[in-house]
Amino acid sequence: MKLSPIIKPAELTWLNQDEEIVIIDASAGSKTRYDEQHLAGALFADVNNDLANIGDFAIGGRHPLPTFDQFSAVLQRLGITKDSHVIIYDDKNGGNAAARLWWMLKAIGHEKVQVIDGGFQAAVKAGFPTTDKVEIPKSVEKYEITAWNLPLSDINEVEKVAKTDDYIVIDVRDANRFAGLTEPIDLIAGHIPGAANIPYTENLDADGAFLAPEILKEKYAEALAHVKPENVIVHCGSGITACHTLLAMDYAGLPIPKLYVGSWSEWSRNNKEMVLAD
Repeated sequence: MKLSPIIKPAELTWLNQDEEIVIIDASAGSKTRYDEQHLAGALFADVNNDLANIGDFAIGGRHPLPTFDQFSAVLQRLGITKDSHVIIYDDKNGGNAAARLWWMLKAIGHEKVQVIDGGFQAAVKAGFPTTDKVEIPKSVEKYEITAWNLPLSDINEVEKVAKTDDYIVIDVRDANRFAGLTEPIDLIAGHIPGAANIPYTENLDADGAFLAPEILKEKYAEALAHVKPENVIVHCGSGITACHTLLAMDYAGLPIPKLYVGSWSEWSRNNKEMVLAD
């Protein structure tokens, strides 16, 4: 039976203590909060240094994937082996970097990985203990990585297919960023011509928890009815929050689409055609 990519906060207390469990806090930019309070036993993964290989934003965007050696070293430092049951959370309902680390682990073939529904706040509310103590990871051998096994897209494919009827390119940023009304991070406000806007926040209910799988399935099945699963490409600003939608679709029992990691941060720095605000 396939392990659900989402774990409910109440389920945390039922975890098998004999299992090799590694809890990861992937709250981007929240190391200070982590140092002050984190889930007991949780280790911190930094989105910039651990989950990306940052260089020229025009080549791969603000958060390109790390090399296999870099990611392998991160997993080893965090005490993660191929047998580990990895449970990830962040403080933005999985939309910070928890979903990105989930995708990266799934992409290297790691099956026992889940994201806490509702994130840090929901786990605390459910009574999971917190601490400010320094956590020491288990000493483990190197995690061998040979490939990203989940589908990826790139700037060239997106440019070729974004306006075609056979493909759909989904932009998960909020509506104002998509419309070019505001851009808090990148240099230019707007979106890729032909892209459809389905904000990742629409995967959540009013309490910040993921919608039920059947609701998510109906939502995305309707949006993607005219294209084959392999022709769906998802992006955001820099390949982080896009993974929230990939997580939601996997939770819904749908195929995981292609991730365009470079996203708007790469596209907008390459003199590509753009749709800007009027």
